Amino acid sequence: MKNKVAILVDSGTDVPQELIEKYQIYVIPLKIIYKDKVYTDKVDITPEEIYQRLPQEIPGTSLPDGETITKIFDQIKQDGYERILAITISSGLSGTYNIVRLIAQQQEELESYVLDTKNIGIGAGFSAIQAAKWLEEGMEWHQLIEKLNELVKRTKVFFNVATLEYLQKGGRIGLVASILGNALKLNPIISCNEEGIYYTVGKARGRKKSLDRTVSYVKEKIGTAKKFNLAVAHGDAKEEALAMRERLKEEIPQAQQIYFGQISPALVVHTGPGLLGVGVQVLDN
Repeated sequence: MKNKVAILVDSGTDVPQELIEKYQIYVIPLKIIYKDKVYTDKVDITPEEIYQRLPQEIPGTSLPDGETITKIFDQIKQDGYERILAITISSGLSGTYNIVRLIAQQQEELESYVLDTKNIGIGAGFSAIQAAKWLEEGMEWHQLIEKLNELVKRTKVFFNVATLEYLQKGGRIGLVASILGNALKLNPIISCNEEGIYYTVGKARGRKKSLDRTVSYVKEKIGTAKKFNLAVAHGDAKEEALAMRERLKEEIPQAQQIYFGQISPALVVHTGPGLLGVGVQVLDN
């Protein structure tokens, strides 16, 4: 209840469940749409169920409806909060930011700020976790907003996918050159640009080289920073992800935290199986 500020995220930010519970973070679930049924992200469907069904059907995803979001705002009010810090995945990849912002503007009793992380998955979740820590330390509202906006520019997630098919089919391909990757067996390393849209950071021939390249991009992003966090996120690539976490511990031992987890079902839809991502959040220059 620090400073009576509630933190609200969408389920695509992939904040680990134990941290959602620890910091009492509110979650807006995204929707997963099959022909016969609509599921609620992380509530009544798992990533594993989506992988099993992908050969038969690639579902769609959508934002939660306005009524669902309004109910969450009402709950936050009832719980005694006076302010809401809402943190969403990139407005360049999802309409969640815009709908949350519109509903926040209609709240008369709650002061709200909606942060567009320009990022995806734990790349967006990093901001919520850090906000919770800063609130715990007693940081005041205006400074919190200012620091979070600076942090967005110092946060990046690099990910590798086994195939670009799902990004293409979901219309999320952004600036990633798809044909080239598939034709030459080049594995693109994908991230979000300053507008929060997917682009190719680099390409490597084969999975191993692309993961090596990913680690070098992470080191480059860290530069000479003394304080930073890392994260490893995977979609049906647990063994590789565990190996990556060990590698990061060995090669970059000064990281404050290495968060670890599987991506949300809603993100699985757009990446397919075999996703491995590494996030970096630089806390000081």
